Amino acid sequence: MDEKTATLINRPYLQIVDDILVSMVGGVVNEPIIFDLKLDHYPLSEPGSEIRGITGKVRQNGAVVDHTFQKEIDFVFDDDTNEVIWQGVTLPEDESIFYVDYFRPEGTSRSPLTDINVGSVARTLGEAIGREIATVYEQINQAYRAGFVDTATDKSLDLVVAILGLKRFTKDFATGQVTFFRDPAVPGNINIPEGVLLATTKGEALFQTTQLRTLQQGQTRIDVPIRAADEFGGEAGIVAGGAITEMARPLAGISRITNFDPTILAAEDESDSELRARAKAALRGLGKGTIAALDNAIFEARETLIEIWDPNGPPAKRSDVGEVVLLVETEPERFESLNAVVQETRAAGIQATVVARYIFYKPRLIVSYKNIQTGTGKEKLKEEIIAALQAYTDSLSGGDSATGEALLKTIKEAAEDNIDEVQFADLITWQSNLGQPGTESLVDEILNAVALAPADDPEQKIIKKKLTDLVTLETPTLLPSGSRDPNRDLVVGESGARATPEELASGTFTILAKIGEDPWFLVLDMEPADIKLEEAG
Repeated sequence: MDEKTATLINRPYLQIVDDILVSMVGGVVNEPIIFDLKLDHYPLSEPGSEIRGITGKVRQNGAVVDHTFQKEIDFVFDDDTNEVIWQGVTLPEDESIFYVDYFRPEGTSRSPLTDINVGSVARTLGEAIGREIATVYEQINQAYRAGFVDTATDKSLDLVVAILGLKRFTKDFATGQVTFFRDPAVPGNINIPEGVLLATTKGEALFQTTQLRTLQQGQTRIDVPIRAADEFGGEAGIVAGGAITEMARPLAGISRITNFDPTILAAEDESDSELRARAKAALRGLGKGTIAALDNAIFEARETLIEIWDPNGPPAKRSDVGEVVLLVETEPERFESLNAVVQETRAAGIQATVVARYIFYKPRLIVSYKNIQTGTGKEKLKEEIIAALQAYTDSLSGGDSATGEALLKTIKEAAEDNIDEVQFADLITWQSNLGQPGTESLVDEILNAVALAPADDPEQKIIKKKLTDLVTLETPTLLPSGSRDPNRDLVVGESGARATPEELASGTFTILAKIGEDPWFLVLDMEPADIKLEEAG
């Protein structure tokens, strides 16, 4: 389904009727006009006497949706100049197409029909036809939605998940809550996904978590809703309080679980949202979770796995239990999709961290502008500058440096009709944290172990374990964290030393894309607030 098809099957009844009525009296239907935030006035392609309606797309809550604009509020029509004039209340999405229905001047239409007022024969017929067309559109839309897990409902959803061998849990399946307790040695947030398999102490019954929960930093416990597994319907799923104590697969950061209250038969059938979550959990669990599976997922994504840290690796490449770190080689624009593949492939309860050799740079600019009519046009200019720099950065390969001269040229070419002068106020760079084996001394590691130990650990078990590990390993290893480390030495001037403020301002600098012999990718980290606009004198 492409954008045109999506618009077709989502057309509402009133839009269809308006198009029919305007066409019946010889008007112009759905004339497309491209919207530009820098402009307010948009001439029609033919002479018009009145605007019947304008439809298009607007951004609401981060999503682009269809919208019908209101005459005299969102726009007005100027008879003298034959233009649509936007009023700035609600505007179409920038660079989207809005559609105009309008009537031709009297005497220029070839249609014999003129009366489309309420109650007229023409309007009654148009509304009747429009209703039938709108009904067909909605039926097509419903049939389309019924084929996907995220949009199917009721019986349609039952048929979609049947391919996974899943059936909707009915009232005959017991429900309850299980409390997950944090391991004191593990800080930060801990995600407890839906579909985690739990069991009683002796394995008499199995249960699954039904909703995602997050154990926040500082929380010691959290309650998670559960439901009896497929083969434990009816009385088989009713267990006493304290009976559920086992996890089929250990969850990183969780020390123990229990149900304080007994399970009971559900008051209602499994909801659509719960069934969707269970189906997605089943998909994630099919043949996944091993190191080989992660390696194969990266390979199938046509990327390269350079190094891996896991609990069974050699001392210098060993991670904590329940954690795995993957160093990959991939272009920045593909990193998010690759990380998503890894997160979908990893086993439930395993923390997978994906890192790559990236150098992030943030230019801060002072731009003198010209020929901009509106305030929103200024914001669009900022977005055009960022988009141009992003396109330039994406064109660079691993190890390709960026020069100030090339950046300035890219910015000016982005909107040369609107830019008078550009100057760098600052340029900040970071590099990905890839771990630094052996860079911290044994004394530093001991101090870290003491600092991280909880104050309520009377036996100092955590400190003892950490010291034992430090003594056992020949070289303490700091694993890649996925975070960034500031490094301004990556921006050099003509002499090869760190660039001075004068060299930054004049653009006579280079952003290095190599650290040692390894090629790194440059990544733009920029937002509109990094650009200061000044009107050209």
